[in-house]
Amino acid sequence: MTNFTSGLQTPQAQQQDDDAMLEQQVQHLLVAVEHELRRAPAGINELGLIKLLQRPPWELIGEVRFNEPENLYPIHFLLFHVLYRLRDQLVETGETLAISPLSIRLSFADAVGGLGMPDSVDSLRQFYLDLSQYRLPEEAIQRMMNDFWAGGPGGTPERSEALNAAERLGFSGMPESFPEVKHRFRRAVMQAHPDRGGDTETIQGLNHAFSVLKAHFRLVG
Repeated sequence: MTNFTSGLQTPQAQQQDDDAMLEQQVQHLLVAVEHELRRAPAGINELGLIKLLQRPPWELIGEVRFNEPENLYPIHFLLFHVLYRLRDQLVETGETLAISPLSIRLSFADAVGGLGMPDSVDSLRQFYLDLSQYRLPEEAIQRMMNDFWAGGPGGTPERSEALNAAERLGFSGMPESFPEVKHRFRRAVMQAHPDRGGDTETIQGLNHAFSVLKAHFRLVG
């Protein structure tokens, strides 16, 4: 008598297969990410790196719907998992990796301060290296996104930088769209013009704030 259940996997066996496939994907991404970062000594943002990994010869990331958190989160998490693993590996070569959605850049360890060594307390590193966080339920992902936009427990240094930039341009919180940023930036630059009592340092600060917000909206848009 044929045993029709013999070919069915147990949940534990299926989980092991899924974990093995995920690790294989991580290994491919480690090779591709390091290759692309070495080709970009000035650094690259997360969106730019995702696009490179979508193209030949890699084709390691499929379509990304940036307006759907449940679709974006696994891609973002896996990429940052790879980045933190790569940073740990680079310690042996005397290199380090600056990791931020706005700037991902390889450099020699003594040229970058404030990153910390891989064995130091680093909550972001701990989070992204925990692969169990990859398969979060949709409710948990949405809650994290809500915290992120509210600047709460799930917020990031990049979010704080964008908020500071928005305040520099006169916003009381994060603007809803980049056209608002452009309008406020033009008005602030006109008010800070030397002919109106402003100075070059103020204009440079406004330019930096505008650049931060431009990168932010490019990433989330």
